[in-house]
Amino acid sequence: MPQDLEEQFRHAFDKIGAVLREAGLGFDSIVEMTTYHVGLRDHFERFCAVRADYLSDPFPAWTAVEVAGLRREGAVVEIRVIAATHPT
Repeated sequence: MPQDLEEQFRHAFDKIGAVLREAGLGFDSIVEMTTYHVGLRDHFERFCAVRADYLSDPFPAWTAVEVAGLRREGAVVEIRVIAATHPT
């Protein structure tokens, strides 16, 4: 788990991107996102800045939840997304 918060955020989004690519989708296919944060107020602005590098207008619906802990040691964020296929 990266110790640097920005690196950890990018790593999480990169993993999502890999799953989306396997399904033939991109970040623009995300319609809903829920993020779980340890210490949300301490890193919210940094997270938003990284998020802006991956998602663009129109942004998916987003819920951010502060939690006491996450499964992986040292993790400060977990991201859950729902993606939809778009008819071509």
